[in-house]
Amino acid sequence: MNPYYDPAKPHHTREGFQNNYTASVNQGFGALMRWQFEKRQQGLPKPPASPIPQQAPDLKAVQAYAPAHAAAFAALGTAGPRPAITWIGHATMLVQAGGLNVLTDPVFSQRASPVQFIGPSRAQPPGIALADLPVIDVVVVSHNHYDHLDTDSVQAIAARSAAAGRPTLFLVPLGVKSWFASRGITHVVEMDWWDSHVYRGVEFNFTPVQHWSARSFGDRSQTLWGGYAVFAPDLHWYFSGDTGYSKDFADTRARFANRQAASQGGGFDLALIAVGAYEPRWFMSGQHLNPAEAVQIHQDLGAKRSVGVHWGTFELTDEPLDQPPQDLAAARAAKGLKDDDFSVMAVGETRFLPARPAP
Repeated sequence: MNPYYDPAKPHHTREGFQNNYTASVNQGFGALMRWQFEKRQQGLPKPPASPIPQQAPDLKAVQAYAPAHAAAFAALGTAGPRPAITWIGHATMLVQAGGLNVLTDPVFSQRASPVQFIGPSRAQPPGIALADLPVIDVVVVSHNHYDHLDTDSVQAIAARSAAAGRPTLFLVPLGVKSWFASRGITHVVEMDWWDSHVYRGVEFNFTPVQHWSARSFGDRSQTLWGGYAVFAPDLHWYFSGDTGYSKDFADTRARFANRQAASQGGGFDLALIAVGAYEPRWFMSGQHLNPAEAVQIHQDLGAKRSVGVHWGTFELTDEPLDQPPQDLAAARAAKGLKDDDFSVMAVGETRFLPARPAP
């Protein structure tokens, strides 16, 4: 029986966890075999027509962000360092805001796999080597799939921060804390949907999305999955993790509407939304967004701007690695959005963002 079973919470079942608007998005073994057969028969995925954009990292700018100084500016209510994001690759983004260096779903290994001799391999190295990162204050983990939770990466992050005397806080879904503990990482907070945790003046909220979890054949949906709504004085930002499309995003906007009115600075300043790993739709639609659905989530959240993640790094599904930005451009145009409303970044690129005005 699920140790987290709670009859008062519909997503906590006796057997594990389930989604809000569809109990399960898991495809059976027969469907998996059909997908793999069709994939081989059609020679998919096709190689990308153009290289995935890469950019030499601006290490000086990334390493110049001083959390203590940023926090001091925020406490005084005056402008400090501008918030910034740097795309490391796949779902890994460095977010520098609110006096914190935050990493989303850090994966720096060559393969998204339980072993490093087989499994999906990186198309290019991480945009910034782990050793060149500033000390990471917080890691947010959306779920335990191998392309989002990598053993070597989290152990290296924890070791670096401990050596610097600034232990990284790992925020994880229900059921994942024990995995960290078994690897000697104990500065961990486990979160259920709508749980909130404040760290050095920045509020992290774990939000529902539509997905599933597993690291082996016998633990499907035994741990939770989700996204993060993060409220720093200078940036309200959102990270989707992995998800299919659902009403959860409209629910998230409604949940925080009382703190994101126009007089309070408006909605999310930034949303990091998955745009890759979506073909074939008959197999992937419940669990992974296509770019058109990602654009709809951008609108459901009421985000001022969004950046597409979860593409271009690992060959996981049938579309070419360079297809998501093309489909995103078409979806954006269909909704009458500007290029800057929902864009993608080059691997290694740092993008500075306007600081959120004080309400």
